[in-house]
Formats: sequence, C-alpha cells, structure tokens
Amino acid sequence: MKALFPNMAETGGIVVRVSVSYLSEQSEPRRGRWFWAYHIRIENDGDQAVQLLTRHWIITDGRGARHSVEGEGVVGEQPLIQPGGSFDYVSGCPLPTPTGSMQGSYHMIGADGVGFDVAIPKFALIAPAVDS
Repeated sequence: MKALFPNMAETGGIVVRVSVSYLSEQSEPRRGRWFWAYHIRIENDGDQAVQLLTRHWIITDGRGARHSVEGEGVVGEQPLIQPGGSFDYVSGCPLPTPTGSMQGSYHMIGADGVGFDVAIPKFALIAPAVDS
C-alpha cells in the first residue's frame, strides 16, 4: 500500500493516503502551466461511520505563493464512510510553476454527531525535468 500511496496521515482512526501523477498531456510549460492528478483514499479504521462535509486545501507553488481553497465535500460528494470502509477519488491541480505542494484537512462528522478535522498529508507536486 505504501508504494501506491506514499503520502499518509492518520487522525483519530481516519487514514488519508495520497498518490500523485504529473499529467504532461494537460501541461503547457511554455505557457507557464503544469498539471497534476492526485488520487486520495480515505479509510475509516474507527468504530463509527463518518461523513466528510468540507475540505480545506493549502496549495503552494514553487515561488512560495500560497492559495487556500475551501468547499463542500469532494468531487461533488459528501461521502459516508462506514467502519472498515474507504472512499477513493481523483482530482487535479494546475500550477504556474513546475513544482509546489498541497496539504490540508477534511471536516467530518461522526455518527455520534461530533465534528472533527482530519489531516491531509503534505505532498509534493514535481514535474519531471525535460531535456531541451
């Protein structure tokens, strides 16, 4: 699992795993645009169902500029994850630099009605070097 999802964080029985792929076919370095896809797996190792309500991302480009992105759910869903279950999704991130990073958190609510934040591990966005 570690090879497929090299980035991992655990918060209160909720495990967030991330893998990243650079998408050369969607990137245009000559126009200052690089694009990555990231695959996230959220695993519920706890003893109650949890629902993901909101997300908060901090996206940092290679110049150190930070952008905060907040919104409801992920990919149009607010998944309910049962104990022992998981939820996977894929999304993307463009940057104006060939390197950067992302990190953040999900706000969830447990079956007991208590809300809590779950860490999304920091992961690097690095375009491969291109011979000119």
